[in-house]
Amino acid sequence: MIPWLTIAIALPAIGAVLIWALPRVKTPVGERAASVAATAEGGGGTATAVRAPTAVGGAASAENVKRITLGFSLATLLVLVGMTLRFDLSNAGSLQFVEEYPWIPRFGVHYAVGVDGIALTLILMSAILVPLVVLAAWREHDDREDGGRGYFALILALEAMMIGVFAATDVFLFYVFFEAMLIPVYFMIGRYGRGDDRAKAAVKFLLYSLAGGLIMLVAVIGVFVHGGTFLWADLVGANGALAALDPSTARWLFLGFFIAFAIKAPMWPVHTWLPQAAGASRPGTAVLLVGVLDKVGTYGMLRYCMELFPDAVEVFVWPVVALSLVSIVYGAVLAIGQSDMMRLVAYTSISHFGFITLGIFALTPQSQTGAALYMVNHGFATGALFLVVGLLIARRGSSRIEDFSGVRNVAPKLAGVFLVTGLAGLALPGLAPFISEFLVFVGVYAFNPVPAVIAVIGVVLAALYILWMYQRTMTGPTAESVSGFTDLSARESWVVGPLLALIIVFGLYPQPLLDAIEPAAERTVVVTTVDSAEEGGAE
Repeated sequence: MIPWLTIAIALPAIGAVLIWALPRVKTPVGERAASVAATAEGGGGTATAVRAPTAVGGAASAENVKRITLGFSLATLLVLVGMTLRFDLSNAGSLQFVEEYPWIPRFGVHYAVGVDGIALTLILMSAILVPLVVLAAWREHDDREDGGRGYFALILALEAMMIGVFAATDVFLFYVFFEAMLIPVYFMIGRYGRGDDRAKAAVKFLLYSLAGGLIMLVAVIGVFVHGGTFLWADLVGANGALAALDPSTARWLFLGFFIAFAIKAPMWPVHTWLPQAAGASRPGTAVLLVGVLDKVGTYGMLRYCMELFPDAVEVFVWPVVALSLVSIVYGAVLAIGQSDMMRLVAYTSISHFGFITLGIFALTPQSQTGAALYMVNHGFATGALFLVVGLLIARRGSSRIEDFSGVRNVAPKLAGVFLVTGLAGLALPGLAPFISEFLVFVGVYAFNPVPAVIAVIGVVLAALYILWMYQRTMTGPTAESVSGFTDLSARESWVVGPLLALIIVFGLYPQPLLDAIEPAAERTVVVTTVDSAEEGGAE
């Protein structure tokens, strides 16, 4: 049997090591300055401007690093596409491509991986986003001494961990990937980010995540103490090792996992690290941070909170629903008041994640299917929006909304792409996020009409912040500072084109994603409701 998942994890990890092992070739300061000057003269920092040549070997080294990164990311995507073609959709609710090897036998730790339909779609989403992020960052670090060598190595290292965290079927292995992801993201923000506050933003991100991780570690240890194993398949179900867990203990262990996932998601009130981190990030970093890493939190709620502690879920349903509603409205209201595009998109994501957690804890097949589908579609839509904002920042050298006006007059293609990605963010019918949001509303209404009605406020506010941002930046008289903007280049079209295609295709025909996701979501609902019913009967 081909170890598909191990190959997919190993490929980007090997690429990251290879990049770090390449000889360091520094670009002389004077020539880096010339490169920056050439960029500035090309129209407000245009990403496609002609750059001055660097030192002999310097440019070649930087270009080789980019090509290696792109090559390994595309190879990883091809491996996962090959694996997907062999995925049995008729059995999408069960784990497939399972690998299990003893890792630390004395403590019952295994290297165990496998995917169901939800994990598969999230892994594929991650693998699609990574090469696009590499292309988007192709010229971002040309003014650095190392040409962005470290940044591209960190991208590949992070990709390996993202695949690993979604594929892990050993609770301890999941925790290792969950915590290890913090390291590359910390440096991607703190060292390669934007603005003077990037170090502070990176530290805040790290501290919040570490705090949640430490709480989760206590719960992971508790799972082993009471279950005798870390293997997810042996822990879940009516005959699983945690089936006879004391209700009080189950609730505390549930909280240990949930708090860590709520911070990662992020949910109100543990969300404050995200706007600052996204605002200080390069657009590509923000794509991976919000588009993929935050999904680990909501995925963890589905995979671990729901299925490991089904008896405890019923106790926390309404508190989590309330927090989700606050996140939806709070994130949307704060987005309206933002003057920075990166922070605005970050706040919209807090609102979107509120819809996802609301769908998860409504405990209906439609809501959980919609929530899982929302994770994937949000990754594509918000990833595209961050990338388009990044193209604007590269041209203007600023992310402030007030620094743009009339971009549509000089770069109509760029403005058109910005409009489509914005409309996807507000879940316009015909675009991928719409069906996700619709399923969440249907499932939540079946659970209880009141939360569904309150959540509609978030939909209304989404139209306000998206259309307001588009109007302020793209329409009106052309500001002098944007008059020299160029339209989309060939490379930039390859950055946003695939995501636009996916947003439209899955908006018109979401069935392939639903075929993979729905059986796994229904399994989660059945496990939760059946176990809760059995507990009620026993009482």
